[in-house]
Amino acid sequence: MKNKKSFRDLLLKWHREENKRTMPWKGEKDAYKVWVSEIILQQTRVDQGWSYYEKFIDQYPTVTHLANAKDEAVFKLWEGLGYYTRCKNLLHTARIINEKYAGEFPSDYNAILDLKGIGGYTASAIASFCFDLPYAVVDGNVLRILSRYFGIDLPVDSTVGKKCFTRLAHDCLDKDQPGEYNQSIMDFGATICKPLPLCKKCLLNKQCVAFNSGRITELPVKQKSIIKKERWFSYFIFSFNNKTFVQERTAKDIWQNLHEFYLEETTLDPEWNAEKIKKWLHRQLNIKKAKSINIIPAKKQLLTHQVINGYFLHIELNTQPPILSKPTGSWLNNAELNKKAFPQFIHQFIGGKALQLQVL
Repeated sequence: MKNKKSFRDLLLKWHREENKRTMPWKGEKDAYKVWVSEIILQQTRVDQGWSYYEKFIDQYPTVTHLANAKDEAVFKLWEGLGYYTRCKNLLHTARIINEKYAGEFPSDYNAILDLKGIGGYTASAIASFCFDLPYAVVDGNVLRILSRYFGIDLPVDSTVGKKCFTRLAHDCLDKDQPGEYNQSIMDFGATICKPLPLCKKCLLNKQCVAFNSGRITELPVKQKSIIKKERWFSYFIFSFNNKTFVQERTAKDIWQNLHEFYLEETTLDPEWNAEKIKKWLHRQLNIKKAKSINIIPAKKQLLTHQVINGYFLHIELNTQPPILSKPTGSWLNNAELNKKAFPQFIHQFIGGKALQLQVL
């Protein structure tokens, strides 16, 4: 295997001489701010997460501010980022830190790792950036770089592969400046050694096994392919007297604790038309007549293990059906609706603006 010191030195040379990547949290020593940035970026592109990070830090500048915030307000600020379990864990952990550590982020790696929602990668980032502790970050970018540079064809998602790459990542780490090294390999994976890499611009290409053996597209190797479950969500947007029926998702499923319209879920495309909707309304909710019906196909959303398809069905009613009442949900006006947090699937439909049902 090629010299790990040579790899480390070349990577740091690239970082110091060529890395121009800028981000508001880069170089940050405040563990709270690094933590917020890392949680936002777990399932989000930097260009999308940037503005969310700035809004978050502006509104909740410390752990204590976040710990004392109302859940609904934090979920609303998170709206559009998706993967809302991250937001729930952020709130839970902020309150633990506020209570157990008096609002100060723990500086011990294992204590950081014990916090809910923080895995090995995030714990290593916080520990190295903020407390100069020698822990290497290991994520998809790092696995890709190490696999290509050292020419390792072990599946990165296998037990043996995970152990091998984790050990290699720690062997390559600069123990004297772990934060700078981790930042360099993270930025290198994001800007140079991408899935479609910029090999001609790469300072490491002379020593890179994959580049010199023509195996760039073959590495890294993965043994598992994700099978995505397909779901169809038909959202009935019931409106009556300038109010809309909204309910909270309480089941342990995607988007728990967020709000949505009345949902009919199916495994196949229901292929709605006006007649089918009228029959469904009568059969399911005993609604015999609607003032108007509008059918809008939803934009598909791809989640890690699921594909969400669906429709938005705007139904303007003549009366308020008894079945659509508390505790099932609430009838809200536009001002009230805009205070609720909706999942991205719905948020992208309403555009993040005031919900104007009359234009549907």
